[in-house]
Amino acid sequence: MTVIFDIASWLFIAAGAFFTIVGALGILRMPDMYTRCHAAGILDPFGVSLILVGLMFQAGLTLVTVKLGFLIVLLMFTSPVSTHALGRAALHHGLKPLLADDKQTGDVSSKR
Repeated sequence: MTVIFDIASWLFIAAGAFFTIVGALGILRMPDMYTRCHAAGILDPFGVSLILVGLMFQAGLTLVTVKLGFLIVLLMFTSPVSTHALGRAALHHGLKPLLADDKQTGDVSSKR
């Protein structure tokens, strides 16, 4: 039975690592702040939560599992809220999103 838990645990950890790496690459490769916020918003709920679920399988039925469950719930609430707050603050301070039309015409006035 422990072999099944170990396999499930490492599958969740590997999937979480994959989403975390993809999210980190998205943060580095995206052209403007708004699309970077989108990549960061995916990184926490999917990547980190899957890693925490894998760690829950490793911990078994202990107090550590309950604490990891609370961390998952906390991440599910705080990550979208913080990403939304960053986007709203950037828009409020005048940072305009990079649109497809601006990229084609080479207009740099909307980038600042």
